[in-house]
Amino acid sequence: MADQTHPPADTLQIGDTLHRRGLMFILSSPSGVGKTTVARRLLAHDPAIRMSVSVTTRLMRPGEIEGVDYHFVDQPTFDEMIEHGHFMEWAHVFGYSYGTPKAHVKAGLKDGQDYLFDIDWQGTQQLYQRAESDVVRVFLLPPSLEELHRRLSARATDSSEVIAARMAQAQSEISHWDGYDYVVVNDDIDACFHKVCEILHAERMRRARQTGLIAFVRELMRGSHSA
Repeated sequence: MADQTHPPADTLQIGDTLHRRGLMFILSSPSGVGKTTVARRLLAHDPAIRMSVSVTTRLMRPGEIEGVDYHFVDQPTFDEMIEHGHFMEWAHVFGYSYGTPKAHVKAGLKDGQDYLFDIDWQGTQQLYQRAESDVVRVFLLPPSLEELHRRLSARATDSSEVIAARMAQAQSEISHWDGYDYVVVNDDIDACFHKVCEILHAERMRRARQTGLIAFVRELMRGSHSA
């Protein structure tokens, strides 16, 4: 029996023969579902995708690196970037501002670079409205609210009041499940990761993203006439 804990080998390869346009791969979920774990595994196993680095106004935390974790700016600079249309999406969250820089991502997509986004449903909506054909939206669900509560409690880092607030927020976020292209239930982290890899691989193969396909097929047709 094939090992189901890891994606097929072909999902881990960069080198397609034909050039393709990159994609923006969004992972969203309520807190505690396992999105961060899936995202980290995807980045570690698939060298063809990289995390989108957001701009933020919050202070740098110990261990974080400018340009790797975030681009750190002050609020006036962020507001100026909004005014000049430098963001693909942006939002104010818990007193700080976060945004996805447009120029860097658009250039990368043209070169075939895939980007992973860890954003909520509001950011997902903004990205989809601005770049519909480049966006793939994946939403992760818990197997049950009881299991989600157990996972949040098992962290042993939050008070019962914080957990209750997270559960209420989770139900609100789950209500937006139908705004996504794919929905995966994370009842097993290995199986969930495998399904996410399958989605990414399939989306890379979409005909509309194979920008080198037209020239390739024309060459095939030219060859058939000369044969």
